[in-house]
Formats: sequence, C-alpha cells, structure tokens
Amino acid sequence: MTFLRSLNCLFYTIICFYNIGDYYIFANKSKVNIMAWYIHNKNKQPLAQQSKKELFIKCKKCHSHIYYKEWFNNLNVCPNCNYHGSITSHERIHLLFDHDTFQELFANISPVDSLGFNDLKGRYADKIEATKTKTGINEAVITGVGKMNGINVVMAIMDFRFLGGSLGSATGEKILRASNYAYENHIPYIIISASGGARMQEGTLSLMQMAKTCAGISRLNQKHIPFISVLTNPTTGGVTASYAMMGDINIAEPGALIGFAGRRVIEQTIGQKLPEDFQTAEYLLKHGFIDSIVNRKDLKEFLSNMLNYYNR
Repeated sequence: MTFLRSLNCLFYTIICFYNIGDYYIFANKSKVNIMAWYIHNKNKQPLAQQSKKELFIKCKKCHSHIYYKEWFNNLNVCPNCNYHGSITSHERIHLLFDHDTFQELFANISPVDSLGFNDLKGRYADKIEATKTKTGINEAVITGVGKMNGINVVMAIMDFRFLGGSLGSATGEKILRASNYAYENHIPYIIISASGGARMQEGTLSLMQMAKTCAGISRLNQKHIPFISVLTNPTTGGVTASYAMMGDINIAEPGALIGFAGRRVIEQTIGQKLPEDFQTAEYLLKHGFIDSIVNRKDLKEFLSNMLNYYNR
C-alpha cells in the first residue's frame, strides 16, 4: 500500500512539472495558471533583459550604465566622463536652431549610382535606397537656413548614419550649393562634420568633391563672410583633408576622433608607436590644428557669440 501511494505521488509530481505553468487540478477539471510569473515567451527577450535595454545606455568610454532619460536629457553626453555620444542631424537642428526657424535647402538632391558599383554585399543603388528608408534622410548631409539666437545662419549638418557620413557627389553638391546660398545672401556658413571620408562606391567622383567644396567655401572670403567648421566624432579621411579644416574658426567636441589616415596605417608607415591621445580633439588643440573644444551643451552659445563678434 505504501509503495502504491509513493508511486502515485511520484506520478502526480511528474504531471505537475511537465505542465509547470498550466496544469490541471483533476478535482474540478479547471485549468489553473499558477506559474505564469515563471514562464516567458521563447520568441521574446526575458523581461530582465528587455528592461535593461530600455532603461540603460552603456557609455563607450567609462562603461558605466546611464539611465536612458538622463542620457537623453544630457544631449547624449555621459554625466560621469563627459563622453560625447553620436546624435542625428535632426537632433543637431533641434539643438542649434531657434524654435521653428530652420528651413531645409536642396532636399531633393540625393545620391546616384553613376558607376554601377557592385561589391560582395550587393549593389550600391540598393544600399542607397535601404539607407534612405532606415534613416529617413536622402543624403549624408542636411543643408538649411535658420536663426541661431536670432542670427541668420546657413548650416550643413552631416549624419554618420547615412553610409558613415561619407562624402559622395550629392553630399558635395549640397555643401557647395549651401555655400553659394550663403555667398549670395551674405549669411555666415557653418558645417558640422561627422564622416568616415570619401565614399568609395563613387571612386574619383567622390574625391572631386574635396576640391569642389573647398572652392565654393573659399569664395566666402571675397565678401568677408565667416565660415565656422565644427568637427565631431569621427571626422576623418577626405573630409578632414578638405572643408572640415578650412574654417575661419575650427572647433571640436571633446574627445572627437579627427584625422586623415588610421592610427595603424601611420604606425606601420613610420615604424613608431603613436601617443595614446593621438588624433583626438585634445591632441589637435595642443598642436594648434583647432582653435577650441566646446561641450555640446555650450555649442549654440559659443557659435552665436563668435558670429556676434564677426557682425560688429
């Protein structure tokens, strides 16, 4: 008898664990979900992982976890180490321009696959369309005019999300036309750079934009129109080698990577180990390549103060 009772208890235990979340109480034949708190859908992330992903952002420099709201309210800047995270072109517009004063210029200009470029990842034309859909912008730069603390400004704002902010034919055309607009209307011109350099899918056509944009910007000197260049993380390659370093004033955000060739390439070429802070905004300031380093929250005030000085 004792053996049969033990066997019955074992059988009942197996049934309960087999149906751990939804098992039957045989007395009233009703289905009771007493372990719903324990079970999660295999097609979804566990609740703990979802909450962590939604609530926190991990700083890429000090690796501390920052509440998303705190990170967002601090303009994507780490409150612990002052690391400046990336922001979109539209976020920059919201940050720098007075409310409802920005008007986009030349929005219809977008890249064209003139060379019919293909690589192992597919067609360049397909990549363009996919990037447009993903980012909601037509090119790696948004150009427009508006007011910054009451001062009229023409601005070109690069967006690293669009093919690494690379300089293509349409990018160069928009930057040139914005400089022409500033020239014709006698308005200060500002470019905010965030780029990996020339766009390899457009070959020599991309490299030609370096000369074209520089020629357009240099015309501003004829009318004594100020041009300010803001270098953000990263600003490299052909963009650094052209308009990004042409400003009457060159400023950068803290810790921004600024350079032409990569660290590894330079070290292998010269056979020497480079300093740890090489190609950072702080290194360039110390060696006279830029004029100032400005925190993101102070950028609008700094730029408007500079323009007020020019307008006196």
